[in-house]
Amino acid sequence: MTVTPGASPVPATSFDRAMHAGLLAISLAFGAAVWPTAGAATAAAIDVVPIPAGEFTYQAAGEFLDRGRPVDAPRVQGRVEAGRVIMRRQVSQAEYARCVQAGACKRLDKGFRHLDASDRPAVGVSWADATAYADWLSRETGQRWRLPAYAEWVRAAADRYREEGALPSDPANPAVRWLAEYEREIARSRGRIKPAQPFGHFGVNALGVSDMGGNVWEWTDTCFASHSVGALPLAPRENCGVRILAGAHIAAMADFIRDPRNGACSIGLPPANLGFRLVREE
Repeated sequence: MTVTPGASPVPATSFDRAMHAGLLAISLAFGAAVWPTAGAATAAAIDVVPIPAGEFTYQAAGEFLDRGRPVDAPRVQGRVEAGRVIMRRQVSQAEYARCVQAGACKRLDKGFRHLDASDRPAVGVSWADATAYADWLSRETGQRWRLPAYAEWVRAAADRYREEGALPSDPANPAVRWLAEYEREIARSRGRIKPAQPFGHFGVNALGVSDMGGNVWEWTDTCFASHSVGALPLAPRENCGVRILAGAHIAAMADFIRDPRNGACSIGLPPANLGFRLVREE
């Protein structure tokens, strides 16, 4: 019906109905082109890099004991299947904040709650927080996002991956290894940058992935495990309440920890910042 202000309604003509239908169709088409669904917009904006498929060797994660005494982690063979990509950069503060606004992620602790930059990585997040974000992003995009396994992170780090060097030891004197571990931690603490830096501050690796091994340690989905090797080998004891972190050096952390600088690191020097980037299987 056509309504004129101050007048009684009169039946719409066939011309009115045709005009209305045409305008509605144009409006809907224009809206679909200019305002795509949130999932489509989010998926298109995520910059990813393929992880090279194939086999490779790397230093195993976890704790290795020979008759109860710590020893160097061995080198093991890993494999990455084809069709996996990793985010070129870490998830940003602004991106994590959107997940919080959507009610899918928990608010950060008070000291981190103000962080909302789009050019810096989200920090102050636990493994549980990172997993919640991956679940939310998967729902938003219709794609399967998840934290990388430690082996996948190593493969994606390429030339930026660094293995732990062997430490001197003496079966008759455990103090030799303890002192060497202490000196390693002191060396790691020199020149550490604690505030999260803008994306690209630590450069890109040979694959084009940025800031691998920078001042943000990245959560992986790999569980911490204790291995008994040497004369008394035993099956590894896995603890999935503790996850492996990858960064300038390997670390292990309880999955609920958000700020490791308060003495939360399970082994060695605590990482400066906890953040993450995700993997997608195509």
